[in-house]
Amino acid sequence: MLQKKHLSAGLLERRDFLKLTALAAGSSLLPGGAPAAVRPAATTSLRPEFPTSDPRWQRTWDAALAVLAGNIHSLPRFGQPVLVEGSVYPGVWQECAPQEGLVYGTLASFVNSPAGAPTPLRIARNNHMIFFALQREDGQLASAKLSDPGQNAGGYGQIQMVVPIAATAWELAQLTDDDELLVTAYTACSRWDAWLRLYRDTRKTGLVEGFCTYDTGHDNSPRWVGIPNRCPDDDARKCPPIATLPRLCPDLSATVYGARMALGHMATALGKPAEAKRWHTDAETIRRLILDRLYDLKDAAFYDLDAQNNFVRVRSDAISRVFGEHVLNPVKDKAIVDAVWTRQLHNPKAFWAPYPLTSIAMDDPSFVRPIPRNSWGGASQALTALRAPRWMLHYGKGTEMTHMMQQWCEAIMRHGEFRQQMDPLTGEFTQADPSGYSPAALVFLDFARRLSKPAASNVPGQP
Repeated sequence: MLQKKHLSAGLLERRDFLKLTALAAGSSLLPGGAPAAVRPAATTSLRPEFPTSDPRWQRTWDAALAVLAGNIHSLPRFGQPVLVEGSVYPGVWQECAPQEGLVYGTLASFVNSPAGAPTPLRIARNNHMIFFALQREDGQLASAKLSDPGQNAGGYGQIQMVVPIAATAWELAQLTDDDELLVTAYTACSRWDAWLRLYRDTRKTGLVEGFCTYDTGHDNSPRWVGIPNRCPDDDARKCPPIATLPRLCPDLSATVYGARMALGHMATALGKPAEAKRWHTDAETIRRLILDRLYDLKDAAFYDLDAQNNFVRVRSDAISRVFGEHVLNPVKDKAIVDAVWTRQLHNPKAFWAPYPLTSIAMDDPSFVRPIPRNSWGGASQALTALRAPRWMLHYGKGTEMTHMMQQWCEAIMRHGEFRQQMDPLTGEFTQADPSGYSPAALVFLDFARRLSKPAASNVPGQP
């Protein structure tokens, strides 16, 4: 694996360096190939030992694998099979697709891919490479849909990032010992960081700015009430002419922190110690700025800071996203970790509902009831659940994570479907949109695997 081969030695052997240099110079990111037909439902080559003998575990496991198999498509501008979001979202977004691909890749031993069909690890790779292939010359990354035209497609009207693609690419490269992915990701993610510095730090604070609702993927959230979904002219470089914009965003800034940490690790693996030091220094700088400017001690919460230097006091899952990138040091920042955990994330009046985690704190005045479709106004979202293992174990919350996983698995098994969101109090899934949502299928598979006997405390590629 790359971590052993490159990191333990500190520097690359000369032959490895020359190999990676050649890859950097000659690797092609051009999409190619004809659209692939949706492959048939996969059958399992292996199943975990489920927590109980209840047959619903096996039925739901098989159904989840079938959903993922049915959501593998080739998109017009890339031509290679990727795992799309599914349900009413026939495409890939930086917010979610790279992490979903990574999680699917870690399930490879449980998927029996038919001959000639792409393996989960190949899909995981493609779910990263598609973004690098569609990267603009100025460094911007984009989303992609099945409906995109071959030319002049959209997907550049917002930045829409959460889990950093640099981090998931780094984890996947370690998991698969993929030097080409490492080189490609390091180059592309470095350019993306430069784009964000140029176009999303207009206030010159060192933090990352949000211009529109879709920047954070918080559709229909009170956090962004009154703010357009996309940027003007579908151009993420343009901020809407609104007095309170742009905002300094804790979650977008945390994503960049996590990306810079990953880029530092990549640089070390590539034998670039000076660049690694710079990435880690820049990561620490933005980490301190998040704590100094976007944390409110009184509320024990992270908030957006608007252009008039006022907190946007809506307690959203931006808080858990800060935890997701390990912005808070468990030892040095223990007081903040404990306060946010006790008063917000694990508070049964705030985010820790019977079916956690809510997208808005239940005791926040803006919490939305009843819950409409595609609402980050209170519903417990499958994407939030899928991201939870990235931080709960890091902060020593294994017992609580087990409870959360049990609640999600029980709710999914009760319905036998895979939907985007559920009522955090009842565990009833919103029925407006059809089943077939990849994140929900991945939640069940990942959680069932983690709950299996003997249960693993962690999964490769999932910090």
